[in-house]
Amino acid sequence: MVDHKEFRKWSNGGGLFHNSACIDPTAVVEIGAVVHPRATLGANVHVGSGAVIGPSVTVDHSTTLGYNVALGNCYIGDSCVIHSGVCIGQDGFGFFVDELGNMAKKPQTLNVRIGNHVEIGANTCIDRGSWRDTTVGDYTKIDNLVQIAHNVVIGKSCILCGQVGIAGSATIGDYVTLGGRVAIRDHVSVISKVRLAANSCVTKDIKEPGDYGGFPAVPVQQWRRQVAAHRWNCKKT
Repeated sequence: MVDHKEFRKWSNGGGLFHNSACIDPTAVVEIGAVVHPRATLGANVHVGSGAVIGPSVTVDHSTTLGYNVALGNCYIGDSCVIHSGVCIGQDGFGFFVDELGNMAKKPQTLNVRIGNHVEIGANTCIDRGSWRDTTVGDYTKIDNLVQIAHNVVIGKSCILCGQVGIAGSATIGDYVTLGGRVAIRDHVSVISKVRLAANSCVTKDIKEPGDYGGFPAVPVQQWRRQVAAHRWNCKKT
């Protein structure tokens, strides 16, 4: 247990920091924020009120953390914007049934790695890894209320719109766009330069670049024909 006496007031903003934290003098830690042991904040980092920077967290230079952000078990690159209420590095949702028939928790011991120039919208959650680090590539932009599960790897310059959900161990390539409420099942791969229409669901690997839509997701022209055929059948009945 950490002794509260080991926390002091940061002169540039008034937040609290642990004696073992490494904070650049140019960083701002606002009143109500807490920086825990062994955390590292780079130059010109701004930590909003109510934020919690957990142990063994590194935030690189010129990154802004909004109000009530919670970070643990993660590395955040430089020039990122993490909006209010974001949680990064909490345990992933992993359980198994033990020999007694009880639900037991799988160990979640790895980290999250966020690249440079990444923006993450309010109340988005990114889980830490269990067998590989959860990773978000450089320049990727993530909207509000997105769930990224443990072991997910997302490439560079991707766009994830609101309420996207990516299940555990999925792999997303570079320059992928996911429309609002897109769902991607666990352990599937999506190649680079894919665009998915809103409300689509990826149930198997996508191996060719292009536009996709529907549930399950198929090439967009095929999806449009499915929709047109369904409407025609409804009119006939």
